[in-house]
Amino acid sequence: MAPRPDVTAERTEQIIDAAIAVFNRLGFHKARMDDIAREAGVSKGTLYWYFESKDAITKALLQHLFDEEVRQVETLLTAEGSAGERLLAISGHLADEFERWSKLMAVVYEFYATAIRDPEVQRTLAGFFQTYRKPLAALIQQGIQNGEFRRLDVDAAATAIAAAFEGLALLWTIDPRTVRWREVSSLTMRLLLAGMRADGKE
Repeated sequence: MAPRPDVTAERTEQIIDAAIAVFNRLGFHKARMDDIAREAGVSKGTLYWYFESKDAITKALLQHLFDEEVRQVETLLTAEGSAGERLLAISGHLADEFERWSKLMAVVYEFYATAIRDPEVQRTLAGFFQTYRKPLAALIQQGIQNGEFRRLDVDAAATAIAAAFEGLALLWTIDPRTVRWREVSSLTMRLLLAGMRADGKE
């Protein structure tokens, strides 16, 4: 008798997709594990086999989002174009992603808020951002090595870029009608690039 195939990855993705749909429809606070199980087409017991709580699902969901962002930045390390052009491309990509995940931002910030009182969540988020900053720092280092950027602390510069876009994301979540994401994110990156350029030009 052939062994049963391992469907763990597929089932996990199925549950995360269901959670995204439920959070979008009901919001994080109103969503129940029952709702997620029903949306995923699995029993409640199966859901708890994979995730012990709604917070655990949220953590996996955020890991999924962060992994996508990291992969996008990592692809830019070997893409064509100058370091500045590739960093500027990040702002366009983030605009697409935030439009896609706009209804989940309340869930994201709810999870962020728990980091203040939960050291485990704080460590998780710190790990996310450390992972995200690494390819940013590597891309900035490429710009320094090819003479495009002046010598600077690449880790600090990567942190500044991440912080700028995190702040912009928060403002956009609070007031999306005033904060024009594509325009402001592009301007934000151009201002940061102007500060890093070796020739001082935009």
